[in-house]
Formats: sequence, C-alpha cells, structure tokens
Amino acid sequence: MAPSNTTITLTRALTRDQQARRERLVRAALELAAEGGYASVTMHDVADRAGVARATVYRYFTSKDHLLSEVSALWIGQVIDGLTDQYLPDDGAGRLATMLCRLVEVSAENKLLTEAILQAATSRDPSAESSQRTFAGTIVRITDLALGVPATAEEQAHIADLQTVLGHVLLSGLLSLSHRGRSTEEVQDLMRTAVRLVL
Repeated sequence: MAPSNTTITLTRALTRDQQARRERLVRAALELAAEGGYASVTMHDVADRAGVARATVYRYFTSKDHLLSEVSALWIGQVIDGLTDQYLPDDGAGRLATMLCRLVEVSAENKLLTEAILQAATSRDPSAESSQRTFAGTIVRITDLALGVPATAEEQAHIADLQTVLGHVLLSGLLSLSHRGRSTEEVQDLMRTAVRLVL
C-alpha cells in the first residue's frame, strides 16, 4: 500500500476530441497567464475561456499548478524552437550564451507569463513536478542545440553537471527578473558569466 504522501498518476490514451479539449484548456490558461500572471489563472476562468464546464478542467488537471506545468511545456517549447531563428556564433560557448540571453529576453517580454510559469515550477504541489522537469529539460535542450549531444560517458557526466549549474543560475536569474526587478541586461550578463565559468 502506498504511503499517504505519495501521488499516483493513472494515465490513459485520450481520444482526438479529448486531446483537442485538453489543448484548448492549456492555451486558455496560457492566454490568461500572459494577460494577468499567476493570479489570473483560475480553473473557473480557464473553463470560461475554453468554453467548457468547470468540472471538465478537473478531468484533465488536478490543480492550477498542474495546468500551468502544461502551459510551461507548451510555451518553453515554442520559445526554444525560435532560439535558433537568428544568427548564432560558431563556437559552442558563444552559441550557448546567445541562446540563454535570447531566452532571458523573451521571458522579459512576457513577464507575467514568465512569473506564472516560475510560480508553478517552484510550487510545492506534487502535481506540479512536471513543471520542474520541464524547466530542467529546457537547459538540456538548449545545451544539446548549442554544444551537440555528448558522445562519451565522461562528456555526458560533464554536460550533466553543466546543465545542473546553468539550470540553477537561469532559475535564479528569471526569478530576479520577474520578482525583484532586475533588468534584462543584468540577467543576460549573469548568463554570459555563468557560461564563461562553466565552459
């Protein structure tokens, strides 16, 4: 028998209609977060925006932070896809620093959405763990794009350490951007410094 503090998630395949409804809910939550931040994302307002009954939201998401974890995955995926649209330096360290600085810039341009995603990523709600994994996966995707996928076990261990350090620095930088009023340029300088020190 599982301890009382353990969360068990049962998954089942969704029909095409259910998948479309779920995606509509995530997009509605993304729009609300972009307009008003974390406080603006309520299950009631998400249901209204998506045109479904409130009970429908709870069929797909156990909590607001669970829903925002899906918003995080959607938005961060879109952002990362756009990081390579512009010129990138030839060297790996330059590519990595440039991509992280672009991520900071996009986050600053979408401050309320960033704040909502960060609040979900740092939530103690067990259902928001996927948000934390999404944030960690952001650094993995960026380093893979910038440096290439490591080939040897030694390289993999080194890159894993680098990803851990940069993930913490990025989280700290984005929190200071959205909650403490640091400028975009200050946080970008922090990311450049971190890349210089770890590579």
